[in-house]
Amino acid sequence: MTTAVQPSRRTRPSAIAHKPYRRSKRRSKTLTLLTSLVAIYSLIPLAWLVINATKTQNGLQNSFGLWFAHGKFALFDNIRDTFTYQDGVFLRWFANTVLYVVVGAGGATFLATLAGYGLAKFNFPGKRGVFATVIGAVAVPGTALAVPTFLMFSKLGLTNTPWSVIIPSLISPFGLYLMWTFSAQAIPDEMLEAARIDGAGEFRTFFRVSVPLLGPGIVTVLLFTMVATWNNYFLPLIMLKDPNWYPLTIGINSWNDQAATVDGQAVFNLVITGSLLTILPLLAAFLFLQRYWQSGLAAGSVKE
Repeated sequence: MTTAVQPSRRTRPSAIAHKPYRRSKRRSKTLTLLTSLVAIYSLIPLAWLVINATKTQNGLQNSFGLWFAHGKFALFDNIRDTFTYQDGVFLRWFANTVLYVVVGAGGATFLATLAGYGLAKFNFPGKRGVFATVIGAVAVPGTALAVPTFLMFSKLGLTNTPWSVIIPSLISPFGLYLMWTFSAQAIPDEMLEAARIDGAGEFRTFFRVSVPLLGPGIVTVLLFTMVATWNNYFLPLIMLKDPNWYPLTIGINSWNDQAATVDGQAVFNLVITGSLLTILPLLAAFLFLQRYWQSGLAAGSVKE
């Protein structure tokens, strides 16, 4: 009587175990390669900006873009000239940008948090219509609304004023949608019911109970709105004529356009240095807020 030959139990698990290991190792190499390519692609413009900010006007024309110029290291001279050129108008543009970000992006984050929380935790007639409107607003690019916004603000007499930049910045459909979905998942309904049973009003429940749970979402929306307002170009371009109200994006571009005129002075070294100084606050904000963002996400993952 013949018996079927059984495969060795000692070799089968090892063979099975080796295949996933090799597959995951291949995936790891591919992911590392892709991540490295994306990192290089993202860091090359920043490296170009840092390197060329150390060059004089002549050094920009006589040296390779991705390497330092021979001779004078002009970074600190460029920074000084950037702050003092045209009676220090760069500092005025920087203050304007901070104003637009603090009032516009801060207000947009606050309104998006309030509206998203209300839409997530309260039922009312027409809620589906509001949801469809928000989704539609997310799909519409801001540049498509810039001209109608200009015409409306022109009728109201608000063009060439800071309000023409601040008021449109207060509306963030993507931030509203993000806070809507985040509030629906992050805040248990039982916790809100418990607070109401204890006698807390809606506003006290929101600020004392809900806001701490919404920390990661609030920081995320704040980062998105801050970057959008800081880098806003097209809306201030059509709204503002007075250089004293320019943000950094429009002001630095005016220096760049200055070289195209017949009697204009070429200050490309100041344009590059000003661009470098412009992105430093954004980098600092990301590094500073990342701690609160990650700590909030980690806190939500701990189960007691």
